[in-house]
Amino acid sequence: MPYQFLTLAVENRIATLTVNRPDKLNALNDATIAELGQAIDEVRARDDIAGLIVTGAGRAFIAGADISELSSQTPTIAKTRAQNGQSVFRRFETSPKPVIAAVNGFALGGGCELALACHIRIASEKAKFGQPEVKLGTCPGFGGTQRLSRLIGKGRAIQLITTAEMIDAQEAYRIGLVNKVVPPDDLMTATLEMMNTILANAPLAVALCIEAIDHGLEMSLDEGLVLEANHFGLLAATEDMTEGMKAFLEKRAPAFKGR
Repeated sequence: MPYQFLTLAVENRIATLTVNRPDKLNALNDATIAELGQAIDEVRARDDIAGLIVTGAGRAFIAGADISELSSQTPTIAKTRAQNGQSVFRRFETSPKPVIAAVNGFALGGGCELALACHIRIASEKAKFGQPEVKLGTCPGFGGTQRLSRLIGKGRAIQLITTAEMIDAQEAYRIGLVNKVVPPDDLMTATLEMMNTILANAPLAVALCIEAIDHGLEMSLDEGLVLEANHFGLLAATEDMTEGMKAFLEKRAPAFKGR
């Protein structure tokens, strides 16, 4: 479907979703959030898409929310806006298809929060990260207080959020916020390489691994181990597991079919 503030391109089973408001540094207004929700639903539903890359046009990934909309919000509107954004970002996070953020520039506020909702983050050396909401008298609203602490630890998350500090890509890598840092010209190539490495594996297994990790974070260790064992059992009934084991024994590449 056509989008006003996004572009969605598909090639070789990989979708690239680009936030395309470069004149606004790709700031997230309500309409862009709504389109992001439509786009992730489309990606999850389309059989010709196996994985998703999220990036931004121009020199920003997403440089935050659109302050012109936030400046006049009432408490009720603010809560609804946060819940809408959280719902959209959660659909990225729970996608059974792998989602990689290719962070090309500023990832601030809502932009950092969208990157956090992706399964993997690859950053350009020019990327910058931060949650500057306290400078505006507010707090992260699209999941930043929850995902950042789960990813980098409570102390570091409190520091970044309460100081509103902006960090560069190497510091983001050091603290575990991003998975890899590459030169700007190599960003999309490196992201595609990682996506293709993932997509060479059994899609049902990849999906259930993502699900087990996502849900397991909210469980006790014993509960998470039960979930993992259940997924291990489910995958034993798939044609892909039979093919994967057979290919290994026959010393050849597997031909997975997603069933």
